[in-house]
Amino acid sequence: MTHLNAGHLRCEYQENPLGIDVLNPRLSWRLFSDRRGARQTAYRIIAAPSADDVTAERNLIWDSGRVESDQSIHVVYAGERLRSRQRVFWRVQVWDETGSLAVGPIAWWEMGLLRRTDWSASWIGATLVGGRWTTIPAPLLRRSFTLDAPIVQARLYITASGLYECTINGQRVGEDVFTPGWTDYRQRVQYQVYDVTGLVRTGENAIGVILGDGWYCGHVAWSGRQQYGDRPKLLAQLVVTLANGKTQTIVSNRSWRYAFGPILESDILHGESYDARLEIPGWDTPDFDDSSWQPVELFTAPDIALVAMRGPTVRRHEELRPITPPTAFHSHQTTRWVFDLGQNMVGRVRLRVRGPAGVTVTIRHAEMLNPDGTIYTANLRSARATDHYTLRGDSDGEVWEPRFTFHGFRYVELSGYPGVPDMEAVTGIVIHSATPPTGEFSCSDPLINQLQHNIVWGQKGNFLEVPTDCPQRDERLGWTGDAQVFIRTAAFNMHVAPFFTKWIRDLEDAQSPEGAYPPVAPLAGIGGLTDGGPAWADAGIICPWTIYLCYGDTRLLEEHYPSMQRFVEYLERSSRDFIRCYEEYPGFRGFGDWLALDGSGRTDGGTAKDLIGTAFFAHSARLLSRIAAIIGRSRDATRYRRLFERVRQAFITRFVTGAGRVTGETQTGYVLALHFDLLPPELRPAAADALARDILARGVHLSTGFVGTPYLPHVLTSVGRLDLAYALLLQQTWPSWLYPVTQGATTIWERWDGWTHDRGFQDPGMNSFNHYAYGAIGEWLYATVAGIDVDPECPGYRHLVLRPRPGGGLTSARAALDTMYGRAVSDWHIDGDRFVWTIVVPPNTTATAYVPAVEGTIVQESGRPAEESEGVTLVQRDEETAVYRVASGNYTFVAERVG
Repeated sequence: MTHLNAGHLRCEYQENPLGIDVLNPRLSWRLFSDRRGARQTAYRIIAAPSADDVTAERNLIWDSGRVESDQSIHVVYAGERLRSRQRVFWRVQVWDETGSLAVGPIAWWEMGLLRRTDWSASWIGATLVGGRWTTIPAPLLRRSFTLDAPIVQARLYITASGLYECTINGQRVGEDVFTPGWTDYRQRVQYQVYDVTGLVRTGENAIGVILGDGWYCGHVAWSGRQQYGDRPKLLAQLVVTLANGKTQTIVSNRSWRYAFGPILESDILHGESYDARLEIPGWDTPDFDDSSWQPVELFTAPDIALVAMRGPTVRRHEELRPITPPTAFHSHQTTRWVFDLGQNMVGRVRLRVRGPAGVTVTIRHAEMLNPDGTIYTANLRSARATDHYTLRGDSDGEVWEPRFTFHGFRYVELSGYPGVPDMEAVTGIVIHSATPPTGEFSCSDPLINQLQHNIVWGQKGNFLEVPTDCPQRDERLGWTGDAQVFIRTAAFNMHVAPFFTKWIRDLEDAQSPEGAYPPVAPLAGIGGLTDGGPAWADAGIICPWTIYLCYGDTRLLEEHYPSMQRFVEYLERSSRDFIRCYEEYPGFRGFGDWLALDGSGRTDGGTAKDLIGTAFFAHSARLLSRIAAIIGRSRDATRYRRLFERVRQAFITRFVTGAGRVTGETQTGYVLALHFDLLPPELRPAAADALARDILARGVHLSTGFVGTPYLPHVLTSVGRLDLAYALLLQQTWPSWLYPVTQGATTIWERWDGWTHDRGFQDPGMNSFNHYAYGAIGEWLYATVAGIDVDPECPGYRHLVLRPRPGGGLTSARAALDTMYGRAVSDWHIDGDRFVWTIVVPPNTTATAYVPAVEGTIVQESGRPAEESEGVTLVQRDEETAVYRVASGNYTFVAERVG
């Protein structure tokens, strides 16, 4: 493929998105070529009402003309004003550096309902209401309707306060679960759009909806039910275009009827109870007689934003089978069967069972086992994590899966099961937000490979609608500090730009009038905290910045800049002499270095809260200065850069001695001072030495918590202690990343000592075995061990930094990353005295490649001296590294010692 192709067309990160509300959507594409140096020099985009119009280049609503530019991501649509429900077809033409033309395929996007007046539907629901601690059965809502002409097109616009599952003529609409997702329902709710043309038909039809409590009125964290409202409600609008040119609209209104069916309880946290004897066959089909059903209640439309879905929906993914036959535990009352799925996962169980009607099977979930082999549930706190299924008595057997709940578990316990269950009785259904995998990492050490596996599964389990802290206990909140420490690793593993685009909006919705960001988003009643404190609240700056770095998303910075500005100004107002969270500060001083091991058993660690606060104040001010410059606010950039310098000086005066010692002399204190550039250059070596001494004095162990751990290996690398960074990575005794791996962990633990040989389980009140924060080491694995990193001056991997740093006895490492421009690869191995490194630089990008080459090493590329190779330019060479500027293409460097 020496020629150039254009493809992978995307609109607002999505392939052919249905129902967006971005008025000027951004278009992106990728170039494909195996020719070195392949790059775009110009493009032309055309858009029209139909694919035929695009092909014929007629009736165009936008023609960009030939634009001399290498831009191939986030090109803003600049055509005619877009209307509700409008579908736009588009294509890109690309010229490369040889003058050749490549024409991409035709893609499309379709607009949602852009104005509130486009909605003629009403909010409806059942008349029954639960209480703060009591639930109601899930209501079934239905309506019949007639279509009197052949159908050309049908679109369903639907949302709920709570959760919904919709069918048309008995067929399920879409594959999404837990729609419409979790937002602060006091401010906004998302709607989804589905193409249901194939589900409706001429003549009689029926639409049915089951409503679940979800986050809206089900249990959220430990605060009981009804955080946002008292019962689930539906808003639905089916728009059908007929062959006769007419449009028929079926909406949720007083004509709908409801009844209660087999779902007796549907709590997203505690579990679901289902009595199959109460099923109503055919209830969602046209022939069903609903005369005995009750009329729905009509509700006043809430004064909130009704927005199209920005992030990915939640879907079912893998299915996990038990790895061994179940173990039986007998008592005088019942037999409990325990299954091991072999992987700590998030989702639910599909149950297969056969038995008499009226028998109830109870399904409990757990992450770990007690020493006697029974399930360990103490760490679930108040979460029941229990489902119940009552059989209807089918002779052929029954299959059931809950609809409106999920759990975090590896082990499944069945009780009340009729007979002896076999290996087919239980299947784990893995559920998470649809964030496709983008990254791969592996190396020569199997324990590190298992660590990477655990990081990925921790992300799967906790990226369900929002970035949660743990999926199993009575919490599952969008903790801001956890998200910001892990976001960069997340962006390596999976395509998370839409996921965080949605969540950053949740975070802004949760911002206090004073400008503070809370500890969780969406906002939930967990004690009234409006300021998350240092490292947590700062997610409001760090997360948009990281998405910008990884995806080149300038619009995200522009949209949230006023919010970020309010936050930094709040920090300035609430600090004293630029010290944030000073000792007498009357507000919340933060969570400290959460779960660090240097605080005499305190969960907030031993690093002073004002030190952490001031360090993050400086960091946020500096990032905001850079953000202001990027979006063209030069005066603000100057102001916030000066603010950074003032806070930096305050940090030095308050926390740093003339000998380079940092107050408290904790690992995290030194890490923050070094990573955020808060020390005078002449004091950095002393601080680095002090950090190294503390690590060595602890027997090569870290003592950092959530705040310091993500930066620790990066700091050690930057100060010339790569050896110590590798020693910590490879440490197998606790506290370390690999200790849980040696104990059979399949996800990341919340605590370094979640379980130890000498003490057993830690405090069950705070002991999750699926919690991604310490998985932030994944960023270092990708960027330093394998060697793929971003250049902040060319975000989105427009220019890659390829710099593997071998060490720790590793003989090979490989990483691959699907960037916005295409797949980048760094794959190295050591063969005797030869360092062999294969890299892939996507078309339309460049890279700086750092080849490890000590003095006396010859560097070749594809069998010739590297500096003579096509696409390779020597930048510099020192006693350790040969640095090359590399054009796009595939390369193999070999560095070999001679003499």
